[in-house]
Amino acid sequence: MSHFPDRLEGGSPYPLGASFDGLGVNFALFSANADRVELCLFDPKGKKELARLTLPECTDEVWHGYLPDARPGLLYGYRVHGPFAPEQGHRFNPNKLLLDPYARRLSGSLRWNDVLHAYPLRGRKGDLGFDKRDSAAAMPKAVVTHDSFDWSRDVRPNIPWSETVIYEAHAKGLTRLLEAAPPQERGTFAALAHPKVIDHIRRLGITTLELMPIHAFTQDRFLQEKGLRNYWGYNTLSFFAPEPSYFATDTHDELRVAVRRLHAAGIEVILDVVYNHSCEGSEAGPTLSWRGIDNATYYRLLPDDPRYCLNDTGTGNTFKLTHARVIQMVADSLRYWATSFGVDGFRFDLGLTLGRTDHGFDPNAGLFDVLRQDPILGRLKLIAEPWDVGMGGYQLGNFPPGFAEWNDKYRDTTRRFWRGDPGQRGDLAARLSGSGDLFDRRARRPWASVNFLTSHDGYTLADLVSYEERHNEANGEDNRDGHDNNLSRNWGAEGPTDDPAINETRGRVRRAMLTTLLASLGTPMLVAGDEFGRTQGGNNNAYCQDNEISWLDWSMMEGEDGKALFDFTARLIALRKKHPVLRASTFLYGQDTPGFGVNDIEWWDERGQPLSPADWDNPDGRALAMRRATLREDGRVEALTLLLNASDDVIDFTLPAPSAPREVLIDSAQPDREPFEIGDAYGVQPHSAVLLCWIAEKPDA
Repeated sequence: MSHFPDRLEGGSPYPLGASFDGLGVNFALFSANADRVELCLFDPKGKKELARLTLPECTDEVWHGYLPDARPGLLYGYRVHGPFAPEQGHRFNPNKLLLDPYARRLSGSLRWNDVLHAYPLRGRKGDLGFDKRDSAAAMPKAVVTHDSFDWSRDVRPNIPWSETVIYEAHAKGLTRLLEAAPPQERGTFAALAHPKVIDHIRRLGITTLELMPIHAFTQDRFLQEKGLRNYWGYNTLSFFAPEPSYFATDTHDELRVAVRRLHAAGIEVILDVVYNHSCEGSEAGPTLSWRGIDNATYYRLLPDDPRYCLNDTGTGNTFKLTHARVIQMVADSLRYWATSFGVDGFRFDLGLTLGRTDHGFDPNAGLFDVLRQDPILGRLKLIAEPWDVGMGGYQLGNFPPGFAEWNDKYRDTTRRFWRGDPGQRGDLAARLSGSGDLFDRRARRPWASVNFLTSHDGYTLADLVSYEERHNEANGEDNRDGHDNNLSRNWGAEGPTDDPAINETRGRVRRAMLTTLLASLGTPMLVAGDEFGRTQGGNNNAYCQDNEISWLDWSMMEGEDGKALFDFTARLIALRKKHPVLRASTFLYGQDTPGFGVNDIEWWDERGQPLSPADWDNPDGRALAMRRATLREDGRVEALTLLLNASDDVIDFTLPAPSAPREVLIDSAQPDREPFEIGDAYGVQPHSAVLLCWIAEKPDA
């Protein structure tokens, strides 16, 4: 519409955001401490402000108004009037155009400029000063949308947790170098569902694609000034709008079609989401949305000095997830992605922050209760990163039922064992068996432990066995950023080498670690590219590397080594799917027997003897055997044995009774060998893992 009325109609306080009803658009914005809210309407290019209309009503702290005859495509923003009193936590400044927290589409991009701050950035008063310049020209604008996509024939895969295998990938990096995709689609949502991508994921055996953040995010000013970019996207600007740069076309249906096609292939899609903080940073940061709408409500502030943000996230600010309206914003956002985009679950970055109260972490915090009882969200996969940087910021195993958690203890123990650290057998046994010491409470199941060797944050699997020191020079921080304790080992040379012995050892260790991961109870997670040897050249903090350092090099799949590692990984996942005991749905403690004189889980050393307390604590113990057994539906007992040798020598394992035909399903030292039968002993090569199987008739059958 080109002509706007002088005033808005009253409209409705629900729903929040801009809602088109066929006759016009209702605008609703929550602010408990504002005095007045103005709706600003812009021309189609977002450059000229055409009208400024006051929201005429405020109901239950929601400001609202209705614009008749308005249509989807209208560009808008807000100016919010109220006290500018930083010492009291209020930072209202109507000179700053603000993005609607419920904006579902953005027009234009954020252009870093001092004017984005509510105070003169170089003024003598610091953040206590007041900046009168208009920020509209530097701000993206919200766009009124109207979603209409036919999901009626979509069938969610609904993969049971115990059968889930997660594949963590970056929405852009996964396909940016995919030559099979049309050039204009590479690195976009359109390419996520390219037949080659789907075929790759299905052949590997993945059930669930986990995408790193795709909510619209900002490019950090300090990175742009260094010629770098925020690649990972953990700096959210809008919790409802997809990242504009990930689209090849001008329609959000591009993402919906991708999810629809992945579903049709039986693949779930879950999103890595960042509700612990926003891109506005500390109290010294810009005023883009929440800070100018109601700083004292949206953010946790220091109780004795509300001028300052409480920083439990390490990013400058922390959302106040104890406030009902902030909880509502998160729940509304999650529900929108689940219903409008068909998403199957969420991984919560710094999930511990979402359960913080004034008294510390609470597993019964309000947001968790909301998610667990919600008829839509409560049925989805929910995964928490169980830490942040605040006091008491490590709560692995303490999330409520219904959540899975990233298990960094699994990651660290497995890395230590395979690089040859002393005294790892006891802790490794707990990790292999689902980490019941951490998760077996409140009727939680082994799947609650998300087991991983690597993630986006840190080394790739190839780099884990190739580097002992981080190599983050490209990040421009003098190689001081990223973890300095990676529990890695280069096996004789730092980085790439032509030494065949070193490369052979690296290959064996990598395959042994993959075997360990896929044979452990819990939910396994792989990082995209680890299955064919992706490297980041030793960079363990590639958050700002939107280039070949981070993008998947699909040409590696054409090489002999890449194909071989892919085939080996696919075989492991296939074995996990074939043998339910590898993914048992309950914790095993050796207290039950399926028959034939074996317990549901047993441990022994290379001599075939149960481990004594002294054996468990032996710092030189590098060998471990774990047998799990189950009663099959056909009445037979099936037992699978995992043999681990982290030493530098061949170890001959004696296999305990009962004696039955045993089959080597997979030997990480002989990755190409088909299954074969053995007797009551087996020699396991150095730095190798072996999976055995025997099936016997139940005696009383």
